[in-house]
Amino acid sequence: MVSKICTGNYAAAYGSMRSRARVVAAYPITPQTFIVEHISEFVNNGEMDCEYIEVESEHSAMSACVSASASGVRTFTATSSQGLALMHELLPIASGMRLPVVMAVVNRAIAAPINIWVEHNDIMPERDSGWLQVFCDNNQEVQDMILQAYRIAEDKRVALPMAVCLDAFILSHTVEPVDLIEQEDADRYVPDYSPPSPILDPDDVRAVGVFTPPDYMMECRWQTDDAMRRSAEVIRETNAAFVKRFGRDHGGLIDPYMVDDADVVLVTMGTASSTAHEVVDDMRGEGKKVGLVKLRFWRPYPGRELRAIAEKVKAVGVFDRAVSYGVGGPSFIELRNAAYGLDVPIMNFIGGLGGRDVSLADVRFMYERLLETAKTGKVRRDVTWMGTRGVEQ
Repeated sequence: MVSKICTGNYAAAYGSMRSRARVVAAYPITPQTFIVEHISEFVNNGEMDCEYIEVESEHSAMSACVSASASGVRTFTATSSQGLALMHELLPIASGMRLPVVMAVVNRAIAAPINIWVEHNDIMPERDSGWLQVFCDNNQEVQDMILQAYRIAEDKRVALPMAVCLDAFILSHTVEPVDLIEQEDADRYVPDYSPPSPILDPDDVRAVGVFTPPDYMMECRWQTDDAMRRSAEVIRETNAAFVKRFGRDHGGLIDPYMVDDADVVLVTMGTASSTAHEVVDDMRGEGKKVGLVKLRFWRPYPGRELRAIAEKVKAVGVFDRAVSYGVGGPSFIELRNAAYGLDVPIMNFIGGLGGRDVSLADVRFMYERLLETAKTGKVRRDVTWMGTRGVEQ
């Protein structure tokens, strides 16, 4: 294993190389472009043996991945923001055909107005597309999750596509030390691809993704839903196997920190988790019982695990770097559903949109508001827009 100072984009590209992706569909969009550029360098240097397809749009990129995966090979692509939106038509096709495509998504604000910095509103609308989704909070996790993604997605109990999400610029363009996995170790961890369903073969002509009448559609949808639910166990197994081989534990579905005796907990996704981790340490030093839950997998949603934590605390906060207009943050909505029937206040903090900084002071404010609610039993407001001009805090 070699340690290298590199960006999250490099880590994603390297992970795809070490996973032996055989077809890569490439189309540029800021801030993802360097992922497919790095892969082109790997191919040019003879380090990666794959069919590198330069397509004319993100829609075509996913079309190529769907076709390649249906022919029985391991595929990879990457996108961001408007590119992901353009792909939308194809995403349910990949999941409906049970194709384990892996895609890196560099989360970026979606227009309008145009903004190239981090926001999670690009991936949140795809929560019902049938794709597994994991959020990373450092570049090491990005590389490691690309490898894990193939093992999870290709497991025959799952057979669904998976998106590995990383925050724009905070990870994609920022350098950190990453322990790069050697090919021999990657091969031992990621098995050879064995297609989960019949493949396209000129010598065995068949149709896939065919027209389906009402008589069978319910069963198709149920099978996808069942696979999504089953994936939770596969994720836990995959993480355990990764810990055993490489010694790094990113936490499976969730990564709780200091929650066992906490009075309040904050649920975060992506890079805000690292900032919150520091604040928890500081406030614990002050004698304040605060805890943190890094929500890693957005799909499958770990409702059972989060509910078990919510049952034991006096208040729960959810930090969202996205908004479902007129309701609140998407993660907040999901947690309220998971905690239905529990007598625990749940508060939503929306912040960091369009790349706005999420500071230590911001996270401390959230914890102080939660501690206030835990003490008084009263919630000032269900949804707080953090540091937003003209909006009451």
